[in-house]
Amino acid sequence: MSDDDYSPPPSAPKAEAKPKCKISASRKLSLKILLLARATEELEAETAAREEEKVRYLGDKLPPLQLTGLKMDELHLLCKEMHSQIDSVDEERYDFEAKVIKNYRDINELNLKVQDLGGKFKKPALRKVRVSADEMMRALFGSRTKESMDLRSNLKSVKKEDIKQEKELNMEVGDWRKNVEAMSDMKGRKKMFDA
Repeated sequence: MSDDDYSPPPSAPKAEAKPKCKISASRKLSLKILLLARATEELEAETAAREEEKVRYLGDKLPPLQLTGLKMDELHLLCKEMHSQIDSVDEERYDFEAKVIKNYRDINELNLKVQDLGGKFKKPALRKVRVSADEMMRALFGSRTKESMDLRSNLKSVKKEDIKQEKELNMEVGDWRKNVEAMSDMKGRKKMFDA
């Protein structure tokens, strides 16, 4: 083998490069501008058509009122009719809203079922989290718990000196005659005030 016959070893297959677009950048820009202009025109036409449909529908459902030349009794009747119409329309609106909410709920449930059947949903890996008793109580009860759950700090600390003093007091109380004799002179009273 000579140096001229050398060819590099085959490397891993690379992702296919996108073929270069044969449309120039200025042409792309002009096409985008034309598409956006067309889309805005269609949106404006659609909104105008909706407004016209709305006006036509309202014209069919609500004929213009003629209040001139009506007496009070006729006006009262007209008001009662309008109130009954408003009530019926509100009932229909409520029914439609309930149907829409129910349909959204059904769609959401079906989407969840599709995801479950597709098997693409992966359960996230759960981590072990150390939570102190205070944090757990805050999570369970919110800000209602103001007491600290640190049980060791809440315990009463007992010192050995306190135990010795209590034993001495118990010993002193045992024989009352000795206490009376010890406290009878001025030194005893001084001890009482010092204590």
